[in-house]
Amino acid sequence: MEISLLQAFALGIIAFIAGLDMFNGLTHMHRPVVLGPLVGLVLGDLHTGILTGGTLELVWMGLAPLAGAQPPNVIIGTIVGTAFAITTGVKPDVAVGVAVPFAVAVQMGITFLFSVMSGVMSRCDRMAENADTRGIERVNYLALLALGTFYFLCAFLPIYFGAEHAKTIIDVLPQRLIDGLGVAGGIMPAIGFAVLLKIMMKNVYIPYFILGFVAAAWLKLPVLAIAAAALAMQKPGCEVITGTNLQLLLEMVLEREGLSGEEFRVQALECGHRGLTSLVDELGRCHEECPVEEGI
Repeated sequence: MEISLLQAFALGIIAFIAGLDMFNGLTHMHRPVVLGPLVGLVLGDLHTGILTGGTLELVWMGLAPLAGAQPPNVIIGTIVGTAFAITTGVKPDVAVGVAVPFAVAVQMGITFLFSVMSGVMSRCDRMAENADTRGIERVNYLALLALGTFYFLCAFLPIYFGAEHAKTIIDVLPQRLIDGLGVAGGIMPAIGFAVLLKIMMKNVYIPYFILGFVAAAWLKLPVLAIAAAALAMQKPGCEVITGTNLQLLLEMVLEREGLSGEEFRVQALECGHRGLTSLVDELGRCHEECPVEEGI
């Protein structure tokens, strides 16, 4: 399949918008499950776009940028990987093996771009001293333009100039190498889940993990059925923000400081932080309604 200039330009614009969306999180357009179908629509193969985007979503499920630490770039990896799958006709798991190297390369480029842009902060400090809000606003728009242009070029150039050679490369590659890329692509979603579990796994979640594994591996239930069963097993009355998750966070802080809940309440009162004492009382109530075991 040959990609036209207009199609490559459209994919570059999508990368531009998704690159800005990645740092505000308003629409989650940067996620593979959204980008994949968009690439499929532009290239005329929505089915492959959905399949590849869903596969890549599993890879990046547990990866997120934190301040200056950047994971392999999800946007370029998804756009290039999905375009590669559509133009060459390979399976989505093979496209994953191609997407990750591009994502790692752009990861280094983003880190370099952030390092260059950090030099502008001293100028912003001077603007702040002079109350030059318009100047600070212009710097922010300039940074957004630079970031979006970087994403545009990283998507446009390999897709437009490399698409015509992609099929030729696939034809000359030995089948064993293609199969190897497929195996590597199949492992990547497992790594994504492993990273996610490393962040959130607690003793209380282990039975649910085992039940889900048994339901999928032995009972052959579809993912939707397992998710519906997990939703039905959720205890009522446990709020996501002010309940169990917040309680776990407070327990981690108290354990690190070597304090009991009562000692924390007394110290909070002495400091005048009555809001914190109310928080402790609320967490105590949630603990009685939704007891949580000690973490691993």
